[in-house]
Order: sequence, then C-alpha cells, then structure tokens
Amino acid sequence: MNKKNTKLELLGSAPVPKALVSLGIPIMIGMLINALYNLVDAYFVGGLGESPMGAISIVFPLGQVVVGLGLMFGNGAASYLSRLLGRDDKDTANKVASTALYSSVIIGAILIIIATIFLKPILTLLGATDTIMPYALTYARIYIISCIFNVFNVTMNNIVASEGAAKTTMCALLLGAIINIGLDPLFIYTFNMGVAGAAIATAISQFVSTIVYLSYILRKKSAFTFSIKIFDPTKQIFIEILKIGIPTLTFQLLTSLSIALINKASSGYGDYVIAGMGAVTRVTSMGTLVVFGFLKGFQPIAGFSYGAKNFKRLRESIKTSILWSTIFCVIVGLLMFLFSTQIIAQFANGNEAMILVGKKSLMANGLSFFLFGFYTVYSSLFILAMSIVLYVFIQRTSIPHYVIFYKSGVIV
Repeated sequence: MNKKNTKLELLGSAPVPKALVSLGIPIMIGMLINALYNLVDAYFVGGLGESPMGAISIVFPLGQVVVGLGLMFGNGAASYLSRLLGRDDKDTANKVASTALYSSVIIGAILIIIATIFLKPILTLLGATDTIMPYALTYARIYIISCIFNVFNVTMNNIVASEGAAKTTMCALLLGAIINIGLDPLFIYTFNMGVAGAAIATAISQFVSTIVYLSYILRKKSAFTFSIKIFDPTKQIFIEILKIGIPTLTFQLLTSLSIALINKASSGYGDYVIAGMGAVTRVTSMGTLVVFGFLKGFQPIAGFSYGAKNFKRLRESIKTSILWSTIFCVIVGLLMFLFSTQIIAQFANGNEAMILVGKKSLMANGLSFFLFGFYTVYSSLFILAMSIVLYVFIQRTSIPHYVIFYKSGVIV
C-alpha cells in the first residue's frame, strides 16, 4: 500500500488505540528526547556555577516566545490540514501547508532581528542581574539567532504530524537531540567555551533537525506539496490558521510570561534562586512535552474524524487519550514529588541553597501535574470546537451541527 494511503488509514479507519500509538508515541519519544537535551544543557551549564545556570534560565522564556510563532502557524495549520485531508481537499491543503511554513519563517526572522537589536533591555526586563547579564548576553546572542531553525522545525513538526508521519518527526527530534547531547560537554568543557558552547551546540542540533525536514520535503515524502508558487496568504487561509494558532500562541506567551515573572521575582533574592527555578522549569518540561507529543497524535485523529463526520471514532479517541495521559501524569507527578531533592541536586553542583529552593518548587509542580493530561486533552478539544464555530460564523451560514464537548464525548 502507498505510504500516503497508510497514513490516511491510520487517521481514518485504524483502531483508535493503534492509531494513537502509531501517531502519538513516535512524536512523544521525539519530544521527550528534545526535552532531555534541554535538561542536558542545564546539567552541563550547572557545572559552571549558579550565574551561568541563571543565564540560560533567563533566556529560556525569550526563546519560547520566538518558537511560539512556529506553534502558531504549525499548530494552527495542523488542525485545518487534518480536516482538509478528511474531506480529501488536497489542493487547499497544499496551499495551507506552504503558506503556514513560509509565513512562520518570515515573521520569525523579523522577530529575531528585533530581539537581537534590543537584547540587553529585554534581558534586564526578564530579570537578569548584574552577575548574570554577561553570561546571558553571550548565550542569547547565539541562541536567539539559531531560533530561526527552531521556528521552521516546530512548524514542520505540526504539519508533518497532521498527515500522520509521526516517525519523521521523531527522527528529526531524535537526531538533533543526540547531536546536542554529544556536543554540549565537548564545547562547554573540552573547548572551554562555557555558555557560548552550550548555545552553539543547540544551534547545530536545531540545524540538523531542519535538514531532516528539508530532506522530507525535497524527497516528496509528504502528503503535501511545499512551494513558493502556491504560497497563498489570503484572508481566508490566515483566518483558518490563526483561529487555532492565536490561542496556541497565547498559551505559549502566557507560559513564557509566567516563567519570566518568576525569574524577575527571583532576581531580588540572588542568582541561586533563578538557577533553582530554572532547573525546575527544565525538569517539568520533560513531562509536559511528553503529553504534548502524545496529543500531537491525538489531534490529527480528532480533526480527521470530525472532517469525515465520524463522531463515534472522535468520542473513542477522546476517552482513550484522557485515560492514557492521566495515568502518565500521575506517575510523573509522584516521581517529581518524591524525588525532588535528588533531581534538583543534579543541576546544583553542591549548592545547598539552590537545592532547597528547587526542591520546594518541584514538589508543588509534581502535585499540580496530576491533572495536566486531562486539562490538555480538553484544551485541544475546546480549540477545535471554537474553530468550527468561528468557521461557520465567518461563512455566514447556519450551523448544521452544534458540537459540544462534554465529559468524555461529543454531543451532536
């Protein structure tokens, strides 16, 4: 059977548990590895002291804002693309995929240039202290520029997931992660480059992931055609992308804002508090990215099922996703709570004050993580429901089906 047909079969007719495993697990593993090399960055930089560790903690939310553009266009397009595939509208799907990809890179480049010009005031606003600032500037000048690769990667990650090619996403993330993990100690310690070495290692790893996605496009393995010739930034396409993308970007911005506010508040207590909270953020991201990765497999199934009007399959995918993600979140939350001291100690280089701060925060995060899977599944569904309502409103037509996501099902 043709590979593209196999992908569509997973989305539309394969048993839901099999489809979720086939589509969600590879992306989940890839994002887990992606989170792991963020942890490895923190682990090796932590060996340099609390100020360098604080520096990468300060820069982290700024990088997440830039990456949010990739999420806005990628996740916004992915929902629409899944529904277009469900309706077998390949021509529109090709235009949407190309428009999302080129738009994210162009706008991402503009934002990166602005951030680079005003880098020092931004880092001050984010909570960089006088002792942290030199390290933060060194790290950010390299890291922020390299985020253009990450914008491309995140956009492609979502687009590729929408067509069911989960293994490609896993390979791209896995290869980049392995390279980053290998280069970190080499650049930081062997070449004695410090935080600059960590930034360079990250940049190289992101570039390698970009090469994987470019190869996927150029070898025409995708269900979509990517071409500047079909770049079609029309009002209709942007509305379809942004009605999902803007809530996603808003979520990302609020997450980055919360981290920045924590760093800003921590700056008055010393670099060790910023470093400790930064370690907690990296550890917690391990769990959150796994859940997000799994739901990257759930989202195309949900979108495809709705596009094909297969509501029974949609209900089953919701129930299964909630059950599996909640079991995972409870286990991970308990591990964070019970082993908080041992976990934070890996990033503290013997700094007892940093360990104490990180321990208390990680315990609180562990308890709150129990319901993260349930919350994230329904966040995805509410966004999908809102996109349907907005679509009908924009088209000025009567609503043929009122879709209300309630408890574990869909009432039509």
